[in-house]
Parts: sequence; C-alpha cells; structure tokens
Amino acid sequence: MASQILVIVSFLAISCSLAAAGIEPGPLQDFCVADPTSSACLDPKLLKPDHFFSGGFHVPGNTSNPSGSSVTSASVAQIPGLNTLGLTLIRFDFAHGGLVTPHIHPRASEILTVLEGSLLVGFVSSSPENRLFSKVLEQGDVFVFPIGLAHFLSNVGNGTAAAIASLNSQNPGFIAIPSNIFGTNPPIGDDVLAKAYNVDKSIVEKLRAQFHS
Repeated sequence: MASQILVIVSFLAISCSLAAAGIEPGPLQDFCVADPTSSACLDPKLLKPDHFFSGGFHVPGNTSNPSGSSVTSASVAQIPGLNTLGLTLIRFDFAHGGLVTPHIHPRASEILTVLEGSLLVGFVSSSPENRLFSKVLEQGDVFVFPIGLAHFLSNVGNGTAAAIASLNSQNPGFIAIPSNIFGTNPPIGDDVLAKAYNVDKSIVEKLRAQFHS
C-alpha cells in the first residue's frame, strides 16, 4: 500500500509540473512591483496606487498608418504593478479596412472582445492541418486565440472598429509574420525564401523591400 501511495503521489507531482510548464510561475507575495533600475521589487513601503494604474484606455489610438490599425498596451511597461501577475491588456483601434497583420504571441493565449464595429478574426492550427478558424465578430462578441498560433484581425465593417484583449502573460511577445520573415537583419538568403515560397527571387526582393525601406 505504501508503495502504491508513493507511485500516486509521484504521478500527481509530475502531472502538476507538466500542467504548470506553460504557465508563468505564481507570485510568492501579494505583489512585486517592478523596479525600473534593477531586477528587484520596489520596497512595498514606497508603493502608491499609481503603480497599479494606467489611464487613457478610453482614447482611440492613431490609425493613420499603412495598416490602418493601432495597438495600445497596458503591460508591465505601463503598469509596474503587473510584474509577476501574468497579465497584459490591449486595445485595438481600426480605421475602415484596417488590419492587424498575422502574428504570433509565443508566450500567451488571448481573449478578445469587440467594443464596436465588425471584425473578421481568425487563427491557424499547427501543421500538417493548417486549419483556419475564422469568424466575423460584432459588438460584444468574444473570441479566443490559443497560445503560439498565428492569428489576425481585420475591420470588415462600414466604419471604424475597436476591441480589447487580455493575454495571460506580462510579456506575451509579438511576432509579426511578414516582417519576421522578410524584415530580418541580416536578411534571410534569397535562395532560401524563393524555395520556401516557390517563387522567383525577384518576388522575394520586392517583398523584402517593403520592410527595408
């Protein structure tokens, strides 16, 4: 019986470790407000409410750019009190036809709520299926993007659009797929990209030029 209990306890310990492998470690104190001058926490006696606050999230971002979209973040960079809590909040704003390019968050899943307008959103499962999960969202609709999968947002309505998203990491990362491939420094070789995309090298050069102007 003792050996069976030991096996069960060991199995549970391993299962818990595996389950937690993809999650940021939980804090060991109430909070650890980031100290911008070091890797240590600020002295709790010096903390103020503003360490846990960020204003202006109601203000639409500037969408006067080629993508016609804007991303406003409330991460640990804006709210030091988010340090170790594993959270990031994002506001998206879209001009008519605006797009948030296909991208990946390597360290976070994302849950999105549409505030106004109509958004076409979607993500692609991993190979070999490469299945597209896509839907047009209206005001109040919610959609989830699983961790590490390529996804996009596009304004398909007749006017502007806005959405808010929460990610379960204080540092989710952002890999914009087009610039990640064609905007590298130094560049990935023409031969590699031409073969990967089955196109002529002149096409590769034209695409690269969009990110090295």
